[in-house]
Amino acid sequence: MPHPLPLPPEDRALSPHTGWTRAHWEAAADRLLAAVRPYAGPADALINLPGTRPSWSGRRSDGLEGYARTFLLAAIRVAGADGDDPTGLLERYAAGLDAGTRTPTAERDLADGDLTSWGAVTDRGQPMVEAASVAIGLRLTRRWLWDRLDPAVQERAGAWLAQALHRQPVDNNWWLFPFTVGGFLAEVGIDTGAANAAIDRGLERIDRWYLGDGWYTDGRPRAIDHYNGWALHLYPALHAHLAADPALTARYGGRLHAYLADYSRLFDRTGAPVHQGRSLSYRFASAAPLWAGALLGTTPLAPGTTRRLASGALRYFLDRGAVDEHGLLTLGWHGPYPPIVQPYSGPASPYWASGGFLGLLLPPDHPVWTDPETPSPAETADAVTPLPAPGWLVQSTAADGLVRLHNHGSDDQPADGPVADNPLYSRLAHSTRTGPNTAAGDNHFALLLDGEPTERGPITPRGAGRAGAAAWAASSHRPRHAGAELPGVTVTSLTVVHGADEVRVHRVHGAAPGTAVREGGWAVTGSAPATAVAGAHARVTGDDGLHTELRALHGWSAATAVPAPGGTAFGPPPPSPTCTAPSPGP
Repeated sequence: MPHPLPLPPEDRALSPHTGWTRAHWEAAADRLLAAVRPYAGPADALINLPGTRPSWSGRRSDGLEGYARTFLLAAIRVAGADGDDPTGLLERYAAGLDAGTRTPTAERDLADGDLTSWGAVTDRGQPMVEAASVAIGLRLTRRWLWDRLDPAVQERAGAWLAQALHRQPVDNNWWLFPFTVGGFLAEVGIDTGAANAAIDRGLERIDRWYLGDGWYTDGRPRAIDHYNGWALHLYPALHAHLAADPALTARYGGRLHAYLADYSRLFDRTGAPVHQGRSLSYRFASAAPLWAGALLGTTPLAPGTTRRLASGALRYFLDRGAVDEHGLLTLGWHGPYPPIVQPYSGPASPYWASGGFLGLLLPPDHPVWTDPETPSPAETADAVTPLPAPGWLVQSTAADGLVRLHNHGSDDQPADGPVADNPLYSRLAHSTRTGPNTAAGDNHFALLLDGEPTERGPITPRGAGRAGAAAWAASSHRPRHAGAELPGVTVTSLTVVHGADEVRVHRVHGAAPGTAVREGGWAVTGSAPATAVAGAHARVTGDDGLHTELRALHGWSAATAVPAPGGTAFGPPPPSPTCTAPSPGP
């Protein structure tokens, strides 16, 4: 559907794939910022956007989030225009900084009548996250905002930010929030010892999680997702750029270069990034690492490919309902979709997507803006790409531009004991056009005990590689049922792909003879599907012609189409094809 943001005419000569140019990015940023303006509170300190529920941090934190994340977008917009600020963005955000830091408070829900104070930064508290966006915004606009503030405001704001240097973050990408605050405070000479220590701690921590070949895990043993790009690579790259630090640029820019070679393969011809992992409401924040590579000069991508991927992602979401009738970003994928929203997310959380506008920091005459768009990897040729570090296998087909991600390495399971599967991590495969449906069991292999499917639990990667024109990835897991591991049972799984075809092989060891097993296919989208089932073969076709087909090769006895109530983030799905069989046992 057309998006509601008025934008300039397309330029298909410069941008043959998306039609969008720098002018479209500037106009989109302006419209997004104008849309949040009516929701600013007294003195512009808190921006409380409408929503069906607050985050688990409370309404005050949500209002700070509204300020901080939109301030980042405003700062990118003004800095990218070399200080030109015709609508007075920085004046309003400066007023909010002044008012919000006067009397930081522990009160959470605005119930005390104080509609301006920011929450104090505490151990593992959400204000620590927002402090990082405030710090980046101040660093980007220092000449036009910070350096013009009254010294008393600088002192208060610096003291509020400095709290982040002395508090304990969550043990994941959160270490980069005090790191980011430290980068700004060290630059302006506030609490410099603690600031530099926070920088060192943040880099030391993410170095522990580096898997190689450009990939990180996000704190947990195998938590591999979009936080690689929009946090673990983005913050070190942005700091290296702003600090003009050649050593950091070489180290973290080199990792970013390797990452982008793989990451660029995870975008559909439509512009969609792969639908996998948490915080998917951040949407076109997926463009941030693409721009970061260009900022640092450490990207394997041609300038026209960088813009094609980034503009494709922005346009994909804006064209499909990411903003509501008021011009506000919603919690969801296309439009609102509560099943993918985490309890830590509030109404302003989607504005993490502000990082996706990072390309505006590159001057208008930079090749990423002046070179013609060039095709994305998914458009150029069929490709199968094994990624041993994350335990993934990427498969794309040029005829339709669709990207599939076969997962043999990411589970988001904590080190101190398994938790219930999250289908956005635990599935055997994810893609750019499908999302999981828990009830349908799509892309999930399970033993059936008392009619209930087992969970995958922690995944152990067993390698990934090439075999001629094909590629493969493998893993093993110990199935879980009713919250406990099945004693002595192991499932080893192998995916082999070639062209548009994929073959899945599962070996079940240790299960009782006759134990039933089930394999699910893809959950395509469609309200009026065409379904065909014959023996151990099932095919379902969605409304857009995209179809999924599950054909038994060995060991399966029957196929069916399982209803998928509630749909997916992509819309109402038809039934998902499924194969079942009794297990032959050990």
